[in-house]
Amino acid sequence: MLAKPGSVRHSLAVMGVVAVATEVLLALADGAAAAATGLALITVVALALSRYAAGGAARDSGYRRPVHLLDSRAPALGRWQRIVTESLADDAEGHLDTVMRPQLQRLFAARLAERHGVALYRSPQRARALVGADLWPWVDPGATAPQPTLPEPVLRALLDRLEAL
Repeated sequence: MLAKPGSVRHSLAVMGVVAVATEVLLALADGAAAAATGLALITVVALALSRYAAGGAARDSGYRRPVHLLDSRAPALGRWQRIVTESLADDAEGHLDTVMRPQLQRLFAARLAERHGVALYRSPQRARALVGADLWPWVDPGATAPQPTLPEPVLRALLDRLEAL
């Protein structure tokens, strides 16, 4: 059965035929030493190609692209409970702009980059379409928050939307 041109099986068959032909020509033209050197070189190239085809070049399983879209490392949720508690407190007016909103923006940026390949800071129109017009003002990096404090229902809606993305 012949392999379809362009398929992996066809490519391997062609490379195998070329490798064997090269070895035969090296042995006939220059002797056993040239054939041994050619075999070593073909083996190294075959191993490198096999590793590349098996995903050896993708050491981080696609981790770098989302981080590149974020312009920094992915955010962690280590202090999240304290941040939420302080944001919902009665005297939390400054806390929203300095702590909570940047954290929400980073979380949305990470989710949009990871799941949709959208950069929150570079493609705000695409990000707005994914986040939704009603919640976008709370995470819009180009504008201030719509209110000085974050209402709990809005926070719940933002977290639900973040999870749904």
